[in-house]
Amino acid sequence: MTNEHSNHHPIGLLDGKVVLITGASRGIGAAAARLFADEGAAVVLAARSTDALDTVVAEIRADGGVADAVTMDLADRASIRAAVDRVGTLHGRLDGAFNNGAAIQQPGPLDGTSDEDLEEQFAVNFRAHWTAMTAEAALMRQSRNGSGSGSGAIVNTSSIGSRRANPALPAYGAMKRALDSITETAAVTWAPEGIRVNGITPGGTATDMIDAWEAATPGVVERTTKAIPLGRMAEPREIAEVAAWLLSDRASYVTGAMIPADGGAGA
Repeated sequence: MTNEHSNHHPIGLLDGKVVLITGASRGIGAAAARLFADEGAAVVLAARSTDALDTVVAEIRADGGVADAVTMDLADRASIRAAVDRVGTLHGRLDGAFNNGAAIQQPGPLDGTSDEDLEEQFAVNFRAHWTAMTAEAALMRQSRNGSGSGSGAIVNTSSIGSRRANPALPAYGAMKRALDSITETAAVTWAPEGIRVNGITPGGTATDMIDAWEAATPGVVERTTKAIPLGRMAEPREIAEVAAWLLSDRASYVTGAMIPADGGAGA
């Protein structure tokens, strides 16, 4: 498959790997599904929107890739565990996971954030990743012929908003900062088992999420773009490229890292 925003040709970066992608129905997740399949992975796409997932799966299969869809609600821990179990049923193992699903909060100040919004941010942007990582690591261990020793790679999508004060999206930023913490903790905890865990902190990226923020707060896209030294927002595939490398054997000595992919905005 090709992408209109990329001149890169596949090099087999993920040949033979089974990779789960959450939040795969659109944006960075959908771009990652296409890219990982291009790079040789058998991909399992997870999200709530089954119609959108089926469309991406059909595109990948039409181009000769291996892809399946599974319904997952990030607010439902049982749903997350069931989706990971489905990967085991389909492929008998898990080599990599890109935990990319997220929810945006209603923009506004900390003291104007509703209890319901805060609870959703906790459930989707923090607890879901905790649940997914532990289930994914368990399957990675089981995948090694019952030896109990693991091997694999997990990548979590965080945000530039986790690295500094975030007055416009306070609950979102707080949960993403908590995600950074458990990413680093998981990396240290599971390193002796050969399971690497890293994160990406994207800046402004041209997705439906940023469109929703723009609709709620007109002018945010212009202000965000002006703060990016490269002078533009990222395309979803550009963030997916970072995840592909982190999931590949080329990053075999990288764990516990939070990789900025923000066009220099955080520098």
